[in-house]
Amino acid sequence: MKNELLQDLENHFETLNHIRNLAQNYDERLLDYLLEQSIYKDEFKTRFFITTKNALIFKLNDFLTFLDLRNLSGSFTSYANKIGLSFKTKGFLKTNNEVVLNFAFKDGVIKGSQSKDDEKSKEIFFNEILAKDEIDILFAKKALHSFELIGKGDLKENLKNANLLIKGNNLLALHSLKKKFANKVKLIYIDPPYNTGNDSFNYNDRFNHSTWLSFMKNRLEVAREFLSDDGVIFIQCDDNEQAYLKVLCDEIFGRDNFVSALFVLNNLKGNYNTDYFAEVGEYILVYAKNKQSFVVYDLLVDDEEELKNWEQDSCGFWKIGRELKATGENAPREKRPTMFFPLYISDDNDFSLEKSDKYHLEIYPIRNGQEVCWNWSKQQFIKLKDEVLIFRDKNNNITIKKKQRPTFGNLISKKPKNIFYHPSYSNTVSAKHIEELFQQKVFLYSKPEALLKDIIEISTNKNDIVMDFFAGSGTTLAVAHKMNRRYIGIEQMDYIESITKERLKKVIEGEQGGISKNVEWSGGGSFVYAELMPLNALYKEKIQNSNNEKELESMYKDLESKAFLDYRVDLQNILKDKEFRELDLENKKEVLKLILDSNMDYVLYGDIQDKDYAISNEVIELNKIFYGDENV
Repeated sequence: MKNELLQDLENHFETLNHIRNLAQNYDERLLDYLLEQSIYKDEFKTRFFITTKNALIFKLNDFLTFLDLRNLSGSFTSYANKIGLSFKTKGFLKTNNEVVLNFAFKDGVIKGSQSKDDEKSKEIFFNEILAKDEIDILFAKKALHSFELIGKGDLKENLKNANLLIKGNNLLALHSLKKKFANKVKLIYIDPPYNTGNDSFNYNDRFNHSTWLSFMKNRLEVAREFLSDDGVIFIQCDDNEQAYLKVLCDEIFGRDNFVSALFVLNNLKGNYNTDYFAEVGEYILVYAKNKQSFVVYDLLVDDEEELKNWEQDSCGFWKIGRELKATGENAPREKRPTMFFPLYISDDNDFSLEKSDKYHLEIYPIRNGQEVCWNWSKQQFIKLKDEVLIFRDKNNNITIKKKQRPTFGNLISKKPKNIFYHPSYSNTVSAKHIEELFQQKVFLYSKPEALLKDIIEISTNKNDIVMDFFAGSGTTLAVAHKMNRRYIGIEQMDYIESITKERLKKVIEGEQGGISKNVEWSGGGSFVYAELMPLNALYKEKIQNSNNEKELESMYKDLESKAFLDYRVDLQNILKDKEFRELDLENKKEVLKLILDSNMDYVLYGDIQDKDYAISNEVIELNKIFYGDENV
């Protein structure tokens, strides 16, 4: 389609340089042709114009980028040499004199299978200019199947508001769920592949770094749409990609919405398998959807030594807080003159704003000889009189401080620090917990429940929605369940059935590992499990599982009539080809998997009633209830 559109423009306006000049001058002849005269006017209007308040706005930069891709031959090499090397608003670098820090495939979409068994080096990349139609299909809602309610209740009644565990490619699942959960998720926590070469993200070395960045960019961009205005995302990583991930997140979430880079100390002994420094922890990047609306709650204190620091009065727990003389740039008297006034202290360390025989010692806010402000106004001193602490040293010098109160009523709490440490954060503790749950070692890299408990505690309240789209062993979901939060988990690896789902079942049954005793968990609740409905993915699996030529040949008819093949492929010609027939079984399987269109691995929700798919009425009904279309 792209070449046809360009050819149409060239036929009418002769040269691309002329077209570029017309566009940059917003020439009426070009705009009129794009909107009214061309046989491709509908396509031009959709791609290069925005409709707003009954007016059309020309997307000049998109149009110029489209022209810059004129000489693209369609080969992977040409594509790789061009894509991504651009400003989003100023065209390709070869036509621009400025310099930009960028990465290959920045403007592309990588679907990103995460299994080591996949042909990673042949991963398909799409581009918003070259492959708009393919991306539209890729991101369209997918049908679900294998619905299962775990816990008490009725599946249909719970489907709209249930806790969710979804099996399938997380990029496609996120785009399927985004309309249903847009602006509703309070916390997203993810522990994605670290791109170290040792985890499951083992793309070939040539594209490893840039591919990982594109992989993360695609997912974080759609993840942001899920966050509520006061929502927040925690992204765990190591220092292999931390710096680049920070820059990427600045672009997606906005640098002004950066909250903190936490350091999680999870291995006091250190990892001595590294060449230079023994690693003792990892990073968590924290970004708010809107920093002005985001609130960090205090952590509850459960350490017995820490509890000794607290006292109790008629209002609850307290400990000595900060001094009430102001500090910082707004501390000088002239900055807030109304906050400079005397307090009058009695011999028994009480105070008044009025001088009298009892209240006779006059105290002004003076620090190191400089007149500063009080942190409280006169009205606050009167209102919070019982919160004021007055101390005298042996030289009769007066210090005035406030009582620090817990933020959770009578539950003792403290402000979280940007270094996260607790003995229970150890990965060894987590591994032992998982081993006890399953009576064997089934998952090597799970995160500890105590860490997720603290993250959920400082960023959410009960019944808020928590999301993890790299669900792994299910730690985030298990902790959210025990803490009475709603949750959405996504995982595409097969262990979602044998580990993640089974772990959540044990949570419902009341398992007592992890944080269970700490939060007094005794079981209960429910969640819905479902899977993206496979299409080509099913045929790929069948091809891979074929044991002989006869089994493989039995699929040819279904591949041609029911599967979606790459549009450039004629299956009959391949089957007749002598070279194909001479291949061994494994190579034939690889060729057949390769010709299946990876863009159609799953059934589109819009095609759910297509009779060729033979989807049951019950599954169709469950999909409609889930997506809120039950009246359709």
